[in-house]
Amino acid sequence: MSLPAYFPILLLTILAGAFAVVSIFVANRLTPRRWTDVKVEPYECGITPEEMPERERFPVKFYLVAMLFIVFDIETVFMYPWAVEYKALKAFGLAEMGTFIGILLAAYVYVWRRGGLEWAE
Repeated sequence: MSLPAYFPILLLTILAGAFAVVSIFVANRLTPRRWTDVKVEPYECGITPEEMPERERFPVKFYLVAMLFIVFDIETVFMYPWAVEYKALKAFGLAEMGTFIGILLAAYVYVWRRGGLEWAE
């Protein structure tokens, strides 16, 4: 490949970078700055500070649900390469993906039975 073949990629990169910089600059200049007490007080995962007495431990349930979402979300990313190469992998690829989905389903059932997906305490 010659260097002029990469010109559209370079142009797109420059345009994307310029759009990001201009968007941040314009948003910074046009945004109203009216700070209120509600805007500056701490807020964490749906629990306002007034609901929690001091020295009470913060419930880790929110973090557990977030971590489970990330784990199961990342696991689905591994299905994309398999889908792209499905015809080349044939029966072996199908068996491997079946095993992978089976393990993923077993983990999901385990978390479900242990109450990891229950939101209420």
